[in-house]
Amino acid sequence: MTLTLHWFLPTYGDSRYIVGGGHGLPAGGDRRATIGYLSSIVQAAEEFGFASALTPTGAWCEDAWLTTAMLARETERLAFLVAFRPGLISPTLAAQMAATFSLHAPGRLLLNVVTGGEAHEQRAYGDHLDKEERYTRCAEFLSVVRRLWAGETVTHRGTHLDIEAACLPTLPDPVPPLYFGGSSRAAGPVAAEHADVYLTWGEPVDAVADKITWIRGLADRHGRKPRFGIRLHVITRDTAEEAWTQAGRLLGALGEDVVAAAQAGLARSESTGQQRMIALHQQTRGDGSWRDARALEVAPNLWAGVGLVRGGAGTALVGSHAEVADRIADYAAAGIDEFVFSGYPHLEELYWFGEGVLPTWCAAACSRAAPPPRRARRARRATTPSCPPPADAGQGDLSR
Repeated sequence: MTLTLHWFLPTYGDSRYIVGGGHGLPAGGDRRATIGYLSSIVQAAEEFGFASALTPTGAWCEDAWLTTAMLARETERLAFLVAFRPGLISPTLAAQMAATFSLHAPGRLLLNVVTGGEAHEQRAYGDHLDKEERYTRCAEFLSVVRRLWAGETVTHRGTHLDIEAACLPTLPDPVPPLYFGGSSRAAGPVAAEHADVYLTWGEPVDAVADKITWIRGLADRHGRKPRFGIRLHVITRDTAEEAWTQAGRLLGALGEDVVAAAQAGLARSESTGQQRMIALHQQTRGDGSWRDARALEVAPNLWAGVGLVRGGAGTALVGSHAEVADRIADYAAAGIDEFVFSGYPHLEELYWFGEGVLPTWCAAACSRAAPPPRRARRARRATTPSCPPPADAGQGDLSR
């Protein structure tokens, strides 16, 4: 099976411990999100053959468009999965920005559409629509953007957008694929009509399979067949014991007051996906304890500990390289085509994954007589890392 792998850019700071942020929580870490540090991450990801780096959006991190535009000059092939929020920018300007990015870095832009799950954060940007209305506006927004990218002159008068005679001086080639996530009832129809890749946060395989079935059914009505992706953290080591020891070390650095404050902040989230993340670790904490890392294992090798203090993606694959590779195979068998990984710290965990999981995955894939993943030779089409990675994978000059 051919899978597409992405890494994550911590544009809010990085650390050897879990860094919060997102959904209204404060962020920050021991390592500042400088272009120098982020460059070391994207250069390593490129050496290992990852397709792109996901760059988040929100009041808790640096701007994704500006950051990735700078980092594109530090890499040659790696694409950037840029998160942005419809409603905080006009569709005409967003379409133009994407076209400009594509002109200067052809084939190296992917777009992650984030409708917004936190009303208080949206209001900070001047957006006062409720959740249902945000999805309605998002559908209008994406329709206008698609038409502009197709070369149309667009006049649109809808419920939320009023666009007159809009057109682009330059069209993106290729057109950036749209990645879209959302677990609420309102999100499904928008994803089915517009998403090229539907993204979910890391839940047990059966729950993910149910989501895939849901979106596929809705997309069939439009004659569309989206791909499916999953967002997960990862803690992978030579042995399972080492990996779980590291998970325990991350927990051990958390204070009771920090966890309580984070959980109180996350509880007010309007995001259905966020509530599903919270439910995962709460179901394992009958006595309220969270100090035992293995007690937060909600499915084989799926750990909910990250979600104690981090908004958004709150689960990690934890285990030996072989176990993590097996869990990737399980999600792939359920219908997942693309994986967005991260870990703490993001640079070091990238090396653990690239040097441990990738060769293991490739060996297992070859033993199943499946076509091995291929390294991306052109940024225009994102594919999986090479099988196996080159001997010097990840050893490139990280200072350039």
